[in-house]
Amino acid sequence: MANVSATSIRLGSPFTPMSYTKAKPETVKKVMEIVKKQLALSDDVALTPESKLSVLGADSLDTVEIVMGLEEEFGISVEEDNSQNITTVQEAADLIEKLVQKKSEAAN
Repeated sequence: MANVSATSIRLGSPFTPMSYTKAKPETVKKVMEIVKKQLALSDDVALTPESKLSVLGADSLDTVEIVMGLEEEFGISVEEDNSQNITTVQEAADLIEKLVQKKSEAAN
């Protein structure tokens, strides 16, 4: 199998690299707070960016509620296709960062 890194994956035009948005630490922290709140997790549950929502007990309805909480907190809208692909805290934070960035660029 070929070695593939995140920087070598390109979508769309073969000449235009897709920009990969890595979430800021404060975005990851806020996402973790929202996940904890939505899943009613106790304070002794340790979340990391790699925490899988399903392992934390989230079903599809919980994931929808988490996404709604993220939309409200960050003032963005997450398309259903994107929300179905969120499996970890980091993926959620990266998506939020990307959407916030897009919104900011559109406002300018």
